[in-house]
Amino acid sequence: MWTRVAQSLSREQEEEVVAEAIQAMGKLALAEIRDRARLMERARAAVEAVLSRRGLVAMPDRVLAMAQAVAARAGGLGFLEALLPPARTDLSEIAVTPDGKVWVLKKGARHFEDTGLRPSREEVWRAVETLLAPLGRSLSEATPSVDARLPRAPGFSGARIKAIHPAICPGEFPSINIRLFEARPVTPEQIIAWEMAPEPVVRALVEAVGRGCRVLVIGGTATGKTTLLSALCAGIPKEARIVKIEDPEEIFLDHPHVVTLEARPAPPGSAIPPYTVRDGVDDAMRMSPSWLIVGEVRRGDAAMALFRAQMSDHPGLSTFHAEGPEEAVFRLAVIMFADVGVRMEAAKAIFAQAVDLVVQVGWRDGKRRILGVWEPDRALHGGDIKFRRLWLYGEPEMAPITRR
Repeated sequence: MWTRVAQSLSREQEEEVVAEAIQAMGKLALAEIRDRARLMERARAAVEAVLSRRGLVAMPDRVLAMAQAVAARAGGLGFLEALLPPARTDLSEIAVTPDGKVWVLKKGARHFEDTGLRPSREEVWRAVETLLAPLGRSLSEATPSVDARLPRAPGFSGARIKAIHPAICPGEFPSINIRLFEARPVTPEQIIAWEMAPEPVVRALVEAVGRGCRVLVIGGTATGKTTLLSALCAGIPKEARIVKIEDPEEIFLDHPHVVTLEARPAPPGSAIPPYTVRDGVDDAMRMSPSWLIVGEVRRGDAAMALFRAQMSDHPGLSTFHAEGPEEAVFRLAVIMFADVGVRMEAAKAIFAQAVDLVVQVGWRDGKRRILGVWEPDRALHGGDIKFRRLWLYGEPEMAPITRR
């Protein structure tokens, strides 16, 4: 009898149940929308209550499907609901292109995959509004490019959002990128399990951080710079006071004494100035940090502020986009000259004094790997930095670290 009644529940009846359940849930508070696990519990309870009132019985998989539909629509995320935690935990990024295609990047993968999802333009815009409105942001022709961060919440590890309006990214749909953060701190053991580098190399780097080595992690886009930096933070003593500066906040540390300063753009149409990474570093220096962490150095003024702090004997870790140690020095010197007027040779000398180790990450054999570790000589040679190679990918062991 139970099976017969369950089978008689038509698609139209399911839609009616979903609609009634959404109405029963009412207007959701911001905290309820962000807590995806709790939202799903409420959605399932609402569906079961409607079924009970109507004297209907549905198979467990159909109850789950209806609850997912209720959570997606009531929470405003629609098609994204099935891609975000807790529904999916294997993704590192979600993207919607201007033609309305939905792409995902799986953890450890190098290229995006087409999900086959084709939401309507209204669904995509509703999702954008749901993501940005609680943060006091909106996407429009007046503000056609928006950077935002979704904070962590129960069942959701947080994310970085980039949304671009069709006014400057031609197409029928807004362009969206959602970079999902790790749900828990990345450990050295995880780096070893992912085969980013042999265990002795990872252990040596973690120990170097514990001794106060100032480390710059370099690499290309999506090569795992922030992931490796997060794991190396395991070397920082638990009693240390850590101040990290990010744009936006992304690094999750398993330490009890952490303060985060987050850069923000100037509000549109406001006289309020932006808060930059350089501002964060300058403020951090007045906060008695034991360790400084800069998620990514993008501008010359931020690099100068960080290097100045590290030259005052503050241990620090940071990342920078470059494909090798020499390229990192050249690019940093260029932006330091362009942004703060530091001469090229002076910028190189500052780098040599402020950085103890350069660690490069990249792709090899289809996986993210540590490609090399170098020590810069403290003195310039013919106006350039001479690097001492400690380890390259494929070598069995790493040479001893002499700095610090």
